[in-house]
Amino acid sequence: MELDELCLLDALVYLEGFMAFVAFVGLQLVGSPYGRYSSQWPGRRMPARPAWFLQELPSMVWPLYECIRPAAARLGNLPNRVLLAMFLVHYVQRTLVFPVLIRGGKPTLLFTFVLAFLFCTCNGYLQSRYLSQFAVYAEDWVTHPCFLTGFALWLVGMVINIHSDHILRNLRKPGETGYKIPRGGLFEYVSAANYFGELVEWCGFALASWSLQGVVFALFTLSALLTRAKQHHQ
Repeated sequence: MELDELCLLDALVYLEGFMAFVAFVGLQLVGSPYGRYSSQWPGRRMPARPAWFLQELPSMVWPLYECIRPAAARLGNLPNRVLLAMFLVHYVQRTLVFPVLIRGGKPTLLFTFVLAFLFCTCNGYLQSRYLSQFAVYAEDWVTHPCFLTGFALWLVGMVINIHSDHILRNLRKPGETGYKIPRGGLFEYVSAANYFGELVEWCGFALASWSLQGVVFALFTLSALLTRAKQHHQ
């Protein structure tokens, strides 16, 4: 049974890597169909807050489920617990905190919501089950330079991401409309500091986990955000 699931997880790794390539090529051709650019696309839409909550929810539920399962074989090891906690902390923030803080978010295309929900379901399962059931680390992995560097990158990236979102939410005073260029923080150096922070975060996670599962997640993040960041820059 475990061998069958390990084969499934391996298949999901290659599928996610393939989808990262498809997303990169597709978004280069057609652009990014959500947020400020969604008005260019026809189709049914959902309010921003429930869409964000529901699409991110699977990536929070999967690691929580693994934490309460008595049969989570690898969570007795400190490195596995810390890595799963890193994944969970991000998605607690994205699922429970970020949607509440949204101010006047653009409605989300139903098609985009479904794709995001499916990705979070598959990737949440992949990362959570791999770390809780199959990933093998030495107990002192948490002191290894790769882990320490990766953890530092993950933490810095998350702080950049959250701080940049705060700047974006407060771009306009009450009653103001229209586009404004964000200033402050890393927006002084990059056009899409929030995306840069998220990419740094998951690259750090990939390094700390030293796993193909983490690498394909970082690659998918790059593929999904790069086109949108270029649109922002323009």
